[in-house]
Amino acid sequence: MIAAPGTGEPAARGPDTAPDAPMPDQSGSWGAAALAGTVTVAVPLSFPPDGGPTGLDQRVGEPISAALDPRPWVAEVLALASNTWVVIALMLAGAAWFGWQQRWWRAASMVAVPEVAAGLNTWALKPFWGRPLHDYLAYPSGHTVHLVAVATTFLVLIESTRARLVIACCAAVAWVSAAIGMIALDYHHATDIIGGAGAAIALSVLLCSAIAQVQRRTARPADYCPPRG
Repeated sequence: MIAAPGTGEPAARGPDTAPDAPMPDQSGSWGAAALAGTVTVAVPLSFPPDGGPTGLDQRVGEPISAALDPRPWVAEVLALASNTWVVIALMLAGAAWFGWQQRWWRAASMVAVPEVAAGLNTWALKPFWGRPLHDYLAYPSGHTVHLVAVATTFLVLIESTRARLVIACCAAVAWVSAAIGMIALDYHHATDIIGGAGAAIALSVLLCSAIAQVQRRTARPADYCPPRG
């Protein structure tokens, strides 16, 4: 253990360097979470009584279908970004990254938050809105919730602004790619995907905030030093 200069006493770890430093404060993300949640709640107001496609769904879906119906393999490739196993692999990679840094709360959150968000979507949000498509409930899109929840959770848990910008851009590209693929394959309407993104962002921020509060309340004083004002 490194001694503090001139004291002979162990040097205290700061919150940004401790292996299991406190998770970032989420108060700055609450506005984004509220906006995202509002979008998810507002989108169903545009649904027709039978839950079919809205005008926006038709305007977005028709050109996509016209372009990709003759090339279904392209749609399959684009939709891979939302494939469950691809998303799980990304989630586990994020957890491994935090585990390598010995940030165990973040590693656990990286797995727990997206899975809880996906579960809440499946068992609460989908039945609440009850929008049918084929033989399943389509709103909010479960694949979208899973993908965006993984991206949002990682963005919330990392601290580098530059890394956040890069990952946010990559996540946006993956979301658009998955959206085009799922619409072309008739898995979802565009509004399902928009609502899914909103639900994922709102749930992920709220869940990460709750976990951060639990961590702060259960952490031992010796584990980290609070930032000096």
